[in-house]
Amino acid sequence: MKKATPFLMFQNADAEEAMTFYTSIIEDSEITSINRYGAEGPGEEGTVMTATFTIKGQEFMCIDSHIKHGFTFTPAFSIFLECSSEEEIDHVFEKLLDGGSALMPLGGYGFSQKFGWVNDRFGVSWQMTLI
Repeated sequence: MKKATPFLMFQNADAEEAMTFYTSIIEDSEITSINRYGAEGPGEEGTVMTATFTIKGQEFMCIDSHIKHGFTFTPAFSIFLECSSEEEIDHVFEKLLDGGSALMPLGGYGFSQKFGWVNDRFGVSWQMTLI
């Protein structure tokens, strides 16, 4: 085995929108590759067949699934961010919360001076803590 990479499967043809959103709100993040479905399919032409992006050096893969599954993202898997300032955690939490839902609002929970947990508008779960 060479490596393990977190993999996100989007079912509403919004993988590229999600990657663009994530890399725009988190510093040191970028989309590194996008391969699209062509006219021959099997997915809708122009949607993401495979893509990679990085967040703070961590590589992720994603796709726009052309098969509709009976499941979606779950908070049982989340992306955990260590934020180095109050401004950073407040900014990222606010952006991810827009159109999403708070599982744990930003606050002090004993294990962290400031922590928050949110499902974003794409259904992906994020935890963040101030270090």
